[in-house]
Formats: sequence, C-alpha cells, structure tokens
Amino acid sequence: MSPSGKIFCLYPEEFTYKEMKPEIPAKVQESNLTSLVLFLKRMDIAGFAHCDFISSPAPESLMQALEDLDYLAALDNNGNLSEFGIIMSEFPLDPQLSKSLLASCEFECVDEMLTIAAMVTAPSCFLHAPPGTEEIARSRWRRFSHPAGDHFTLINIFNAFKAATASPTHPDFSSENWCHDNFLSCSALSMAEMIRAELVEIMKRIELPISEPAFASEANLLSIKKALLSGYFMHVARDVDGSGNYLMLTHKQVAQLHPFSSYHSTRRIPEWVLFHEFSISEGNSIRVVSEISPHLFAELVPQYYFSNLPSSESKDILQEVINHLAPVSATKEEEKTASDSKENEEFPQTPTEQRCVIQ
Repeated sequence: MSPSGKIFCLYPEEFTYKEMKPEIPAKVQESNLTSLVLFLKRMDIAGFAHCDFISSPAPESLMQALEDLDYLAALDNNGNLSEFGIIMSEFPLDPQLSKSLLASCEFECVDEMLTIAAMVTAPSCFLHAPPGTEEIARSRWRRFSHPAGDHFTLINIFNAFKAATASPTHPDFSSENWCHDNFLSCSALSMAEMIRAELVEIMKRIELPISEPAFASEANLLSIKKALLSGYFMHVARDVDGSGNYLMLTHKQVAQLHPFSSYHSTRRIPEWVLFHEFSISEGNSIRVVSEISPHLFAELVPQYYFSNLPSSESKDILQEVINHLAPVSATKEEEKTASDSKENEEFPQTPTEQRCVIQ
C-alpha cells in the first residue's frame, strides 16, 4: 500500500492461474528490510510509531536497511526521514527504484524511467516457452532487444505492446494474440500499463516534472543510465573472467546472467553491469541487467558507500578511475564556483531563492 492509501494488486480477478503459474515461479531473491523500514519511518511521521512484529527481524537486518536508506539520502543526520526520503516514500516502489525515478527528474528522462519502474514492478513479461519452441521464443524476443541492456529492452517491449494495441493491423487482432505470438504475458504487460498510470498520477499529485519522451537518442540513453545508477549503485557487478561470471561488489557473490537477459547466449558479454535483482533459486542469477561503465559508476556513487565496500580487484579498478577523475572534478568545481560568484555579483539572489537538487 502506498502512503496515499492506494495499492497495487498483483493478482486481479481476470488473471488466470494457468497463465500466472509459469510467470511467477517460486524463487528466493536477495532481499532486505529497506522498503519496510522506509514505510515505518513514514508512519512514524504520521503518528503511528509503534509496530508489533509477529516475528521480530534480526537487528543486523534492520541496521543494514537503515544503512541502505542512508546511502540513498533518505535519512537526515538524526536518522529520521529527510525531505528527499519523504518524497521517496510517496511511491509504492522499492526505495532504490524510487530514488532512480526521482533522479530521472534531474536527468530529464522521467517518461522512460516510469516505463522501467512499471515493467520491473509487474511480474516478468517473458513466458516460459513450451518444450521445442525455445529457439523460436528467443528469436521473437531478439526483435525487442536493445544493445544497452535489459532495462532498455523492457522499454522496447512496452512501447511495442502499446503501439500494437493502439493500432491493430487485422480485424481479428487482439492484444492476447500479439503477446502469444511473441511469447509475452499479456496480463503482465497490462499490469505494467496500470502501474505506470498510477505512478504518473503520483508524480502529478506531488508536482514533479515529467519530461517528454526522447527514447533511443544517445543523450537519453546516458541519462537513463545515470538515473538508474543513482538508485542502484549497490547493485553493480563485474565479469571477472570474461565468461559471464559476475562478482557483485557488495557481497562478493558470484552470479550468472538470467536466461531472459538480452545478453544471454550472445557473444558480447559486458564487463560492468547494473542489475535489478539477484535470485538464488534460479541458478544464482542476476535479472534485468544493463551495461554501465566504471567511469559512470565512479561519477555517481556516494563516496561513503564506496569506502565501505569490501576490498576486491573490482574496487581497486574503480578507485583508479575515481583518482583519475578527481583532478578533473576539482577543476570543474573551481570553475563553477568562480562562475557562480560572478553571476551573484551581476544578479544578486534574494534570501528566499532556492535550488532543488536531487542528491
């Protein structure tokens, strides 16, 4: 349930068990209490501070959740929700996804991030192909594949679904038939459509800007990666041997690409990736994966998070990148300070003028 009182129901009555069964198999994912703690912090503000757990969570898990929220700039120096954290709690999303969506306001890629948020919140849109049709399914999915990664592939799928349902090319056309032909779940895509509409309503209610669509331009693709990294810098992994064995920076856990990834069974395996989730029961796999560069990571990662990462070869590589960027950043900061000082001399600001910055 969102703080506004609205909920996202993952099992509407029209969804059949037969269809949903292969879409949401039982699985174990890496998870924590970050979303719950963010919700409880928001309830504390509303005057509902007391919460009785049926089974109290481990203190270590609660501390990790608080630490994650601190990394996301959702807490102030006293451990309470910051103004930014209050805005994050308006969205019925994982805190990392909320942070990425809010960051997209700064990077002017809100339209695309709304689609990504809806697609990763809804069940997987990929259907398990019946025996003997696996290669056909992969060939159909490749039509939507984007070289930048799975997040961008999901945008392609959602846009294709919207376009197909908006202008049917055959009298007997139906969205169910289109999805069936492409081995995609119509119920999952319809749910993503509803979730996206709900997120748009929330954005409008709290008066956040929604940028115009600009998908596929180089500037837009870079902006989307920056927005994603703003929230998912804790979900970064590196291919340590060139064969798809990804070592996650935070836990030193080795994982492989999920079979639904657009990079799976391709010759090009990106070295550095950002992933949406990690699943133990599905072969220690990372799902919804997109390529990033270490330079982009070094530019956006909070320094206090990076300093707490365990030692590894990957961290050493990133430290070299950060050291290389530091002199450039210092020069740019000096130039910006000088420019701001000159601007203030020419156009003095009143005390009430403020700038809104997404941390």
